[in-house]
Formats: sequence, structure tokens, C-alpha cells
Amino acid sequence: ENRTGCVLSSSSEFPEGFFTPQERKDGGIVIYFIIILYMFLAVSIVCDDYFLPSLEIISECLGLSQDVAGATFMAAGSSAPELVTAFLGVFVTKGDIGVSTILGSAIYNLLGISAACGLFSSVVSRLSCWPLFRDCLAYTISVAAVLAMISDNRIYWYESASLLLIYGCYILVLCFDIKINQYLMKKFSPCCTCFTKAMEEHAEQQPLVGWREESGPLIRQQSRTDSGIFQDELDYSHLSTSLHGLDEISEDHPSVFTIPEADMKRILWVLSLPIITLLYLTIPDCRRRFWRKWFMVTFFISAAWISAITYVLVWMITIAGETLGIPESVMGLTLLAAGTSVPDTVASVLVARKGNGDMAMSNIVGSNVFDMLCLGIPWFIKTAFINTSGPIEVISSGLTYTAISLICSVVFIFLAVHLNGWKIDRKLGVICLVLYLVFTVLSILYELGIIGNNPTRVCGN
Repeated sequence: ENRTGCVLSSSSEFPEGFFTPQERKDGGIVIYFIIILYMFLAVSIVCDDYFLPSLEIISECLGLSQDVAGATFMAAGSSAPELVTAFLGVFVTKGDIGVSTILGSAIYNLLGISAACGLFSSVVSRLSCWPLFRDCLAYTISVAAVLAMISDNRIYWYESASLLLIYGCYILVLCFDIKINQYLMKKFSPCCTCFTKAMEEHAEQQPLVGWREESGPLIRQQSRTDSGIFQDELDYSHLSTSLHGLDEISEDHPSVFTIPEADMKRILWVLSLPIITLLYLTIPDCRRRFWRKWFMVTFFISAAWISAITYVLVWMITIAGETLGIPESVMGLTLLAAGTSVPDTVASVLVARKGNGDMAMSNIVGSNVFDMLCLGIPWFIKTAFINTSGPIEVISSGLTYTAISLICSVVFIFLAVHLNGWKIDRKLGVICLVLYLVFTVLSILYELGIIGNNPTRVCGN
């Protein structure tokens, strides 16, 4: 019955700030911006020094290819803030799933992060056709399922269970990813020469570096078709082209307290010394031989730190946006969407800079698939075990526009990559940035009621 378009203020889901509204307007907001910048720096340190190294060792142990690792462990770890937010929304704040929450973060993940990978990476990364098609298809199915569930504004236990089932099927496909890829390449390569060409170029440009022998590094050419979860030789993996020099087992990794030589890096190191010390005392550095076997502990603790830092980041952004008078709908589609996706952005850009394009793109799309699962887990727990008497009530205004926008963004990113020759470069970054700005402007106009018939306002105003 609620057709008023009333939405709760984003700041209502966070503690009160340490300044009054008037103090923030008188200059206190500068402190918030300093904290925001410091949180960005903290996320990059966690990802670069702990999260990605632990991901690499996990991938080496399981023999995961780049794209499978990006779509599973990397997506789950960098999307930990979304999972925490979903649990808080269902069990604590009792918040509804609005257009801004779903549309803003999903569009940013697909187009905004792709733009960042292209613009901030000096390395041109080749992409494989199958991983991107697989992840885009899985995401489209997930979005269609969620939209079908919330069309009647009620979530039942069997509907939330179907989300978990869809993600389970996605993981099953990843387990047999190599065999499925080989079958499809065999069937469609005669009529789709771009698939074969892209695969051959990808294989030629990504040599595999194995374990160091006495005679030196062992190098051989290997494409995606002879790597994967079920490898006969687990010593070899796509990720053995180490992001952090982990293939050099004979030499221990330098301490995080080693002072950089470059002046700019030295300044950043001094500024970030408090967070470096805190992380050093709480997370085992699996890049060092003593802690190498503790990589799973590193993975989970670094994911927890990413969630905590992102929470503070979004909290500060929310208060800053409120102080500057930015409308709630605009905040949800821009600053908050980007803030909750900071870990995905940082992790994707870092691996794209190393030339691991498949991992970056699979993390981008795989994170969105995992976000759908983030909705399903708390919904299922509440409807199946806590409140079994009835369904969860949600407000799903703007359902049609949400469906069209999400599906169009998936199609556009796939076509953009295809037309760009299956590579991540600055040209793709510019294309994705333009598409993201177009989608964002249209979404804001829709939220403000300028187009369509769905004006929203903050409750109490």
C-alpha cells in the first residue's frame, strides 16, 4: 500500500557523527574528507599486501585459473561488505531493497570498475570469451530471479532458497569450467572465429612461470584449456605469474616496514604507517615463509578488515553527502554505490595492472553474482528459521526500470569488450565511463521523478 515513494535517510543506518550539523558546515566536514581519503589508502594496503597474496596461494593450491579465482574467492572476499550490509538490512535496520541499492551498485560494478581498470592500468590485458560470457549469463539469470521474487513485494523461503540454488549451479559450472569451455570451443569455433583468435592470442601473451628449479625458472606456454580446478599438475597455475613475487620461494618477502626508495611512495608510507602497523599486528603476512601456511587465516581476516574499513568509508561518505545537501537518491546511485564497491575497484585495478584481465573481469561480474547471493542468505535464514510465520515484506518500486537497466548494462559491457577486440585498455575504459555516466544520469532523473512516475523523498521531509 505504500506508494508515497518515501525512503529512509541513509544516515539513519549509521551512528551519529562526531560533529554537529552546524560544526560540519563550519569546516568540520574537512575531517570527514580526510578520513575518507585515509580509508581509501587503507583498503588499497589490505588488498595489495594481504588479500591478493592469500588469494594467489589459494589459487595455487586448488589449481584455479585466473577467471575462476576471480569469480569465486576474489569476488566473495571483496564483496564481504555487501554481505554484512545485507545482514544488517534484514536483521537490524529492517531496511527495504530499493532501486538505488540494487541499481546503483550493480551498474557501478559493471561499468564503473571496468572503466577504472581500463583508465588506471598501463598494461593492455587480453580477455577470454568464455569466462565473460559465462559470468554475464549467470548474472542475468540471478537478476531475473531476484526481480521475479520481489515483484509481489514478498519474499518466501522457497524463493530465497532458489537464489542459493542458482549460485550453487554457478559454482558447479565453475568446477567443470575447463571441460565446458573445451566443448563450446569445439562446437562454435568454426562459426565464431573471434573466439578462437582471442583464445590463441591470450595463450601466446600469457606464459606460465612454474616453480623455480636449480637450472632457473621453468617456463612453458599454457592456455586456459589446460588449467583449472582439476589439474594433474598442481605445481602449475595461471596465477603462478606471481602478483607479488611469490614464485621466488627461495627468497623471503621484504617486511612491510621496509622504507620505499621513491619520494612519493616514502611520503605515502609514512602517512599510512599507523594502518600498516595495525594490519601487521592482526593479519599474518602469508608472503613470508613463516606465515605461508596461514594463507586461509590471512584471507578471512583481510576480508573482515575490508568490511570494517568499507563500513567507516560509507559512513563518512553518507554524512558528508548529507552535509553538502546531496539528495538521498543521488547519493545511493553515485557516492554510496562507489563507496561500497571500493574493495572490488581496488582489487580489480591491481590485478589488471599485472595483466590478469580475466581475473579482473570475472571479479567485476562475479561480485555482482555474489551480491545476489548476499540477498539470498539473510532472506533464507530469516524466512526458514527465524520468522517462519510469513514472508519478508519489501518495497520494489521501479521494478521494470531496474530490470531493463541491469540487463542493458550486462549486454553493453559484453558488446563493448567484443568491439574493443577482447582486451582491457584505455579505449575500453573511456567507453565504459561514458556508458556509466549515461546510466547514472538517467537513473538520477528517474529517482527524482523528472522522467517516469516514481518521485522519491526522504521520510520526514
